[in-house]
Amino acid sequence: MMNYFVYIMASQRNGTLYVGVTNDIARRVHEHRTGAADGFTKRYNVKQLVWYETHGDVQAAIAREKSIKRWPRRYKLNVIEAMNPGWNDLYEALNH
Repeated sequence: MMNYFVYIMASQRNGTLYVGVTNDIARRVHEHRTGAADGFTKRYNVKQLVWYETHGDVQAAIAREKSIKRWPRRYKLNVIEAMNPGWNDLYEALNH
């Protein structure tokens, strides 16, 4: 079974946020961190993985990503702080 990840990245604590979805979180976050992914995250220096969740169904993951993108900023900050109160970069903890 394939896993899909909905994730939030940040430029810093309470900084610029980016919400995305992928089937390979380690690869995708690495792309954001190295600037290989042109666009928003490169432009705003968004490199820290601060929150993610796993889904077994791609449609559920995409629906969740779209839902979170519509959330007010405060809701996003709350979900990050519930999982990761120190705003630690979770990238290193991923199984590479």
